Amino acid sequence: MIRFREDINAALKRDPAPKSKLELALASPGLHAIWLHRVTHWVWNRKLYLLARLMSNYHRFLTGIEIHPGAKIGRRFFIDHGMGVVIGETAIIGDDVMFYHGVTLGGRSLNKGKRHPTIEDGVFVGAGAKILGNITIGKNAIIGANAVITKDVASETIAVGADQRLVSKSEYDPSESWMI
Repeated sequence: MIRFREDINAALKRDPAPKSKLELALASPGLHAIWLHRVTHWVWNRKLYLLARLMSNYHRFLTGIEIHPGAKIGRRFFIDHGMGVVIGETAIIGDDVMFYHGVTLGGRSLNKGKRHPTIEDGVFVGAGAKILGNITIGKNAIIGANAVITKDVASETIAVGADQRLVSKSEYDPSESWMI
């Protein structure tokens, strides 16, 4: 119950649109996807793999958000406008992370081991960003909209564009539209 309250408060903090906690609880597909993932992840960890996969497919149908039941997700994760978000099996997401719609945490190999990204605490990922492979996005980094990230991104760094342009936060100028 504490986790639900914590998720709702984190969503309210990051999304100015909802008028109440009740609205968020009843009408936020991002929150629903995270809550449903917790159930499927619990089932997955009990080695009921087929059941967990069937459940996650149904949850994708309900929310438009695909989270593999094996993915590990931290606290206060929020997905705003979540349609099209894909989170792969070996992805790890830290605490206080925010995604917009169309974000992909995908693999780049057929290896059975770790093949999806690790997203550390406090990361913001803009709409349409693709983060691919067994890489790490450092604490409090920002990934710009539609960025394609295939290499590690250091903490406190902004990564933008298809060529993974890196900008330190000290160079950040919010008036420049290419930033996010």
